[in-house]
Amino acid sequence: MPPAKKRSRSYDPAKTRTAVLAQFTHVREAVARLAPDVLGRPTRLAGWTVYDLAAHLARAVDVVARNLAEPAPTPGRPEVTLPQWPFATATGAGAETTRPDLAALYADVATRTERLLPDAEDTRLVRTVLGTMTLADYLVTRTVELCVHTDDLNDAVPGLDIPYDRQALAACTRLLADALAVKAPGGSVEVRIPPYAVVQCVEGPKHTRGTPPNVVETDPLTWLRLAAGRRAWADERDGGRVSASGERADLSALLPVLSR
Repeated sequence: MPPAKKRSRSYDPAKTRTAVLAQFTHVREAVARLAPDVLGRPTRLAGWTVYDLAAHLARAVDVVARNLAEPAPTPGRPEVTLPQWPFATATGAGAETTRPDLAALYADVATRTERLLPDAEDTRLVRTVLGTMTLADYLVTRTVELCVHTDDLNDAVPGLDIPYDRQALAACTRLLADALAVKAPGGSVEVRIPPYAVVQCVEGPKHTRGTPPNVVETDPLTWLRLAAGRRAWADERDGGRVSASGERADLSALLPVLSR
């Protein structure tokens, strides 16, 4: 796990909570439209079916409610911070081992989350498979889970077209961009993901004024796919979805940043 630098970016906890619930609602409404014969289709995640993805999306939010229903861990410093989280996520991934009814699963998660989340303190610690985190930080990670797997589900079921809550996509984009800056600290390359994020990374001459000599620019969904390993750098660059200028503007060796 790369060492975490001091976190400079802040997230509005109230907006993050709203974003998580909004994206979960988008997913729930889409999953309710899935025909039974679609659930067994394969996805771009090895060993995962459409059912696995749909159930995993519900459980990605359910873990918040389950934490809040239990006594909080002993107060102290979080064991995992946001800049560390993307590099340690592989241990938390996996296809479903049980097959509950999806409608019942989503209804149960929605009921418990809407009951427990509003009164929970942002600084409350929650347990994760990676270690304890503050609730506020953990909810930011839920935007990554929801947005990345929403894209996986849209890819697996053409025409499903689950929308993205703007605030959820913004938080997801920023966290994955910040993870790149942690993985490759420096100031020689500027990565732009309008309208949500700009970070500088990669060792070398630091840019201070004017147009940076090394610039990468792409849209949020392309960045999400690159950062999560769903698309290859060369394919997105050659397809015109990534603009990269400068001798240091090749990020292929640094991607993905999300380890699953």
